Amino acid sequence: MSNHSTFNKENFEKLPIVGILRGISQVKTLKIAESYFKAGFNTLEVTMNTDNVVDIITALRTTFPNMNIGAGTVCNMEDLNHALDAGSKFIVTPILDDRVIKHCVSQSIPIFPGAYTPTEIYRAWSMGADAVKVFPASQLGVGYIKDVLAPLNDIKLIPTGGVNHGNASAYLKAGAYGLGMGSSLFNKALIENNDFNGLFEHLVQLKSQLL
Repeated sequence: MSNHSTFNKENFEKLPIVGILRGISQVKTLKIAESYFKAGFNTLEVTMNTDNVVDIITALRTTFPNMNIGAGTVCNMEDLNHALDAGSKFIVTPILDDRVIKHCVSQSIPIFPGAYTPTEIYRAWSMGADAVKVFPASQLGVGYIKDVLAPLNDIKLIPTGGVNHGNASAYLKAGAYGLGMGSSLFNKALIENNDFNGLFEHLVQLKSQLL
């Protein structure tokens, strides 16, 4: 599947949340995605260290053609090739890997590489990143995003790690372009109990706090 040009930037910017799923079975992932999409979210990342990740991303792409389905925890070219074979519409990395970034930029595949310091953030952006994932944001906080954006105000930042319903809107007010959210979006207890209606309600409530 080589159709990677279908990342819907407009939809992402309306509700700039990247939902992150790690280590969840294909059956549950599809049910989670259904609740997520129904609640109005549209961008979902499955990490490459999930079992059967290629099958899961392929199934999500097929089942939810209007969603932005991407791959996370892409650390090297091998991960990237698997992610692209599955039809990922965007790529997220926890670290800076020059080859991964350059390949995505050359193929016009949206890439959100992970960076921590202002130097790393600037380097990722200057290599052509569409946005830079600031990770782990839990160690840095909202003030850090504001401080970095003072001199580097053109750079689009996506804080990830420790972003939750309590601080999400503060990050957006501080100037974050988007947010990466995992466990605070995808309530573990609800998923373990197969309560996908409960998950839907949880997501709707969270969305109302963000918009």
